[in-house]
Amino acid sequence: MSPQAEAKPIDHAGNFEETAEVMRRFNEVFLRHDPAALPELVAPYCIIENTTPAPNGERCVGRDACVAKWTEIATTPGTHFELEDVDVAGDRAIIRWRFCWGEGESNSVRGVNLMRVRDGVIVEAMGYVKGA
Repeated sequence: MSPQAEAKPIDHAGNFEETAEVMRRFNEVFLRHDPAALPELVAPYCIIENTTPAPNGERCVGRDACVAKWTEIATTPGTHFELEDVDVAGDRAIIRWRFCWGEGESNSVRGVNLMRVRDGVIVEAMGYVKGA
């Protein structure tokens, strides 16, 4: 195993209820196309690794950049998210979703966000999509 791929212990000591509530509120932003709650859900030092562009995705650093990126996604006309599942383990969450920009599966993509919450705010979000 290379040093970069060594397994790291996962700290699940975070507050499950807090993480679950932050994820509920975060997902509502996208389901309702209403980003008003984002500034209070995002840490000043938050980092997003977006799903695009390939191969590594755009990196957004800081509350302003993260809120701007998520606002853009949540309010894009003619699009919507279908929430498939949310799993919470301590301070971490996995959100499975489908992003749609038209009718039918050919006008959508499935993906997942790996999220981390600390002190009631999102500190990290890494997005991945199924690709061809």
